[in-house]
Amino acid sequence: MRKIKKKHKAMYAPMDDLVTYRALPTREVEYIDPFLFLNHHGPQVYKPGNRGLPFGPHPHRGFETLTFILDGDIMHQDTGGGKDVIEAGGVQWMTAGSGLIHAEVSSDKFKKEGGPLEILQLWFNLPAKYKMTEPRYIGLQKDKIPVVTLDNGKVKVNVVSGSWGEVQAPIQSLSDIHMVSIEMQKGGHFIYNIPTERNIFFYVVRGSVKVNGETADKLTLVEFEHEGKEVKVEATEDAYILFGHALPYNEPVVSHGPFVMNTEQEIREAFRDYQMGKIGRWEG
Repeated sequence: MRKIKKKHKAMYAPMDDLVTYRALPTREVEYIDPFLFLNHHGPQVYKPGNRGLPFGPHPHRGFETLTFILDGDIMHQDTGGGKDVIEAGGVQWMTAGSGLIHAEVSSDKFKKEGGPLEILQLWFNLPAKYKMTEPRYIGLQKDKIPVVTLDNGKVKVNVVSGSWGEVQAPIQSLSDIHMVSIEMQKGGHFIYNIPTERNIFFYVVRGSVKVNGETADKLTLVEFEHEGKEVKVEATEDAYILFGHALPYNEPVVSHGPFVMNTEQEIREAFRDYQMGKIGRWEG
């Protein structure tokens, strides 16, 4: 089995009235190459007449984002022309690449009616050769995401990017990042093999599981060594996890706010390009 290096508890880091836990980066772990950042918003219930999500127009360059909408919705708009509302069970994948400005807010319907909200946003680094690639956006509702059912229906794997076994995901990343979300009923289990050279991303969103013999409760990020291939998971209560893997880039990571590049000079250039309108001009 793949050896566990350490388990990290997500830090409480609220944003205005938005309940938020940050699993990456924390004081204990900076990143798991190429997985850079994970914010877990909610779970919480918004009252009718709320302000919704606080993520108004802001720029990005040099990385990709994957957003899981577990409850509530997100209205996305960007300067590359992407615009839609993704509802519970759906995902959004955005390649910032050379740069864009986007906003992630709640729909008018959600702000008017309120309701439960739980959203996770994961950032992936882009290797140097793809840092300045053309931006793109993909929004998928729940019914567009393939589901693999295991253990007599006790485990449901939502295949978001890359593949799971023979099942190809609707999103194929530039740098072969494989990501799924997994819904598990108590007692459900699965085994998955991942080549030793690839880094694993494993985060428990809800419930509790045993992974390779160790207990991991909700809000826990599990960091693995490069030793062994097998990942064995059993749900000790109903659970929901994010699970993925990718080859590490082993490149310098220099990040500042909304930009992730390889050098300080490239960060300065990103800020300059943003100020000059080269990353896009917001017309929302």
